[in-house]
Amino acid sequence: MTKAIFIGTLLALSLLAPDVLADASQSAGVTLTVSAGQGAGQMSVALKIVLLLTVLAFAPAILVSVTSFTRIIVVLSFARQALGTQQTPPNQVLVGIALFLTMFTMAPTAARIQQVAVAPYMNEEINETQAFKLGVDELKRFMLRNTRQDDLRVFYDIAGDDQPTKALDVPLRILVPSFVLSELKTAFEMGFLVFVPFLLIDMVVASILMAMGMMMLPPVLIAMPFKILLFVLVDGWQLLVGSLARSFA
Repeated sequence: MTKAIFIGTLLALSLLAPDVLADASQSAGVTLTVSAGQGAGQMSVALKIVLLLTVLAFAPAILVSVTSFTRIIVVLSFARQALGTQQTPPNQVLVGIALFLTMFTMAPTAARIQQVAVAPYMNEEINETQAFKLGVDELKRFMLRNTRQDDLRVFYDIAGDDQPTKALDVPLRILVPSFVLSELKTAFEMGFLVFVPFLLIDMVVASILMAMGMMMLPPVLIAMPFKILLFVLVDGWQLLVGSLARSFA
């Protein structure tokens, strides 16, 4: 159990750009001495605890940056805004749906990480370094499938680096922001498609009210029941959640 937690910590810690952290520790003049573990390539228990606590502190940022959570929560927020229901469903409900959809969409990637990295490490077939690399490579494959090449080129141009020939050689400091940017772009495209039918209802209701001379009656108040009715009739939640789940390669 301890090894499973630790290997998960290693995989998550990789997202914090270890090369950047190393540079920062060197510039600050900090020297870290790691005592020998049970064998070659093993870390001490104390260092494992420190790594685990560090990752727990950055868990929300890791969840948003390298999983499907960002796209899902943004699209759900667009849907609520399009319906005009203010805080219904409440934020807690949207976040709960987004978390479980994230678990569902990330399950194949998590299963591969378990198979190629966590299980061999627990069986002492590989060390921490090998498990770290194998697990991160699986996570990179998921992120690369959902990242646009244009977004990758933008960050390579900013960094002034040459793009590698192998996809898995893309460093996380380039891949993570590129992935987040691609996810936001995809989420806004899906949000636009969600908005269109409800916008048409708003326009029709506003035109009818203006033609009837009822200028003082808020069109949003009248249009909301019709938008909710349309959303229920077409089974909107099933369509929305199903489209989100299928949108991930």
